[in-house]
Amino acid sequence: MAHEAKATVAPLPPGGFGHVLAQPTALDTLTRALVGGRVHHAYRFEGPDGVGKELAAFALARALVCVGGDPLGCGRCAACTRALTLARVRPETPAHPDVMIVERGLYPPETIGRSREELAEISVDQVRKIVLAHASFAPHENRAKVFLVRAADELSTSAANALLKTLEEPRQGTHFVLLTSRPDRLIDTIRSRTLPVRFGPLPDDVVRGILRAHGIPPERHDLAIELAAGSASGAIELCDAERSTARDEFVARVRAAVGAHDLGPAVAMAEARDRDKGELRSDLRALAAALAREARGAVARAPAAALQAATRYQAALRALADLERHASPHLLLIAMVARMREA
Repeated sequence: MAHEAKATVAPLPPGGFGHVLAQPTALDTLTRALVGGRVHHAYRFEGPDGVGKELAAFALARALVCVGGDPLGCGRCAACTRALTLARVRPETPAHPDVMIVERGLYPPETIGRSREELAEISVDQVRKIVLAHASFAPHENRAKVFLVRAADELSTSAANALLKTLEEPRQGTHFVLLTSRPDRLIDTIRSRTLPVRFGPLPDDVVRGILRAHGIPPERHDLAIELAAGSASGAIELCDAERSTARDEFVARVRAAVGAHDLGPAVAMAEARDRDKGELRSDLRALAAALAREARGAVARAPAAALQAATRYQAALRALADLERHASPHLLLIAMVARMREA
C-alpha cells in the first residue's frame, strides 16, 4: 500500500492512555493487560461513537508494536510513530506494516478484488484480502500484528463467518480490536470470541472542555452537548456552521411537510436527500432534540401541544431506529412525516 503524504491519527503522548478522557475502567483493564504481559488476542471496544474507543485502540496497537522498551508504548521510537501515521491518500492506513485497519469503504474496490464499493457493509472480500491474507504470517517487525476493525457491526454475515476461525485461534502475537457502538448487531459467535471493554458517554464538562480546546465559541456549546449525548466527535461536528445550517433547514422542511395538506412535500423532501447515512442520522437527532425541547417547554402552559410534540418526538426516534436497521432513507422519512401528521 502506498504511503505518500502522511497524517497522524492524533497527538498521543508517550506512555499509555492519558489522552483518553473519562474512561477509567476501560483504561485500567488495558493498562494492566499490557504491564502484565497478558494482552488478550481479541478485544471488543464497545460504547457510543466519539468517546475514545478509537484513540484507545490506536494507543494499544502502538504499545504492542513499540520497540522502545515501554510496555505502554514509548511514543518516541519509529514503530510508535508509524503506528499512528496515516496515509493522506486512499486508503488512509497506518505506515506501520503490522497495524492494519478494516473498515467499510476504506479500500478501493480493485484493492480488495471487488467490482463495486462497499456501500452498506464490510465485505467478505475485504476480510479475505486484508485479514486472512496477512494473519497467517509472522509480524513484519517481530513484535505484534494488530487488526483494528472500525464499526465492526457492519461486518456482513459472510465476512463475520470468514473472520471467525482466525479470531478464535490467531497466530501467536496477532491481536484484533473490534470497535462498535452497536454490539448487539454483531453475530453471537463474534461476541463470544471477543473480550468486551466498555466505554461510556463522556460527561458534559469533559465534552465542553474538548469544544473549548478546539476553539469553538461558547455560545455553540450547550446545544451541541445536548444533541451529542456524550460524544466528543459528535459535539464537534454539531458545531460546524455549514452542517448546523443544513440541520436547521432539515428541521424546518420536516415541520413544513407535517403541516402541509398532503404528503407531497414529504415525498419531495425525501427524494432530495442524498445517500449519506451519517448526515441523516445527525439531522434526525437534531429533529428529535428540537421536538423534545418543544414538549418540555409546553408541558405547563399547553399540555395538548406538549403531548403532540412528544408523539412526534417518538416518530423521530422510530425513524432513527429504522435507519439503524438499514431501512430506505426515502421511505423512512415519508413514514415519519405521516406519523407526525397523525399526531
